[in-house]
Amino acid sequence: MNYLITFLEGFISFISPCMLPMLPLYVSYFAGGNDKKTKTFVRALCFVLGFTAVFCTLGVFAGTVGALLSKHKTILNIVCGLIVVLFGLSYLEVLKIPFLKGMTGGRKADTPLSAFVFGVIYSVSLTPCVGAFLGSALMMASTSGTVLKGLLLLLCYSSGLGIPFLAGAMILENLNNAFKAIKKHYKVINTVCGIFLIVLGIMIATGVQNKILLLLSR
Repeated sequence: MNYLITFLEGFISFISPCMLPMLPLYVSYFAGGNDKKTKTFVRALCFVLGFTAVFCTLGVFAGTVGALLSKHKTILNIVCGLIVVLFGLSYLEVLKIPFLKGMTGGRKADTPLSAFVFGVIYSVSLTPCVGAFLGSALMMASTSGTVLKGLLLLLCYSSGLGIPFLAGAMILENLNNAFKAIKKHYKVINTVCGIFLIVLGIMIATGVQNKILLLLSR
């Protein structure tokens, strides 16, 4: 269940108000005027692998910290849950947390290696844009108590963010209507995202999430 949640968090990050409108700009970094879709896809894949490497490293770190603090799991759950609730309140604009918003520009990536490096570097500027859901995934990784689970959780998050990105890179010209529909309903999307994060944070803080996982594992 945790893996599904972090995958969904990655997908929701993709359609966030500051991420989705940047998709055409991202693709322009990989696609030249006469480039075939195969080259565009390979470069986009390398870009996704670049930020996936960074996020998974963060997941390993979070899982390591969680393992070290496993003796204080109740306190860790409460702290992590409250942080996720704060992220949710930020999405609802009840609280203003500046570092969770914003996006900066980048440079052109015309080879697979430069696209990968671009993904690694760009993960730093992706982080403010997807900060709430990335932070939530990291909080879940830290409460998982193991390095492997921390790695897998952030791999699921990166997949949720990267798969629609790759699909969008291939059919960008056909997505204009979808972009317009999503932009029109950004307020609703933000409200749903905020509520989702708050509920998830409460579940983590109260230990309900762990109880549900135990029931599902039987």
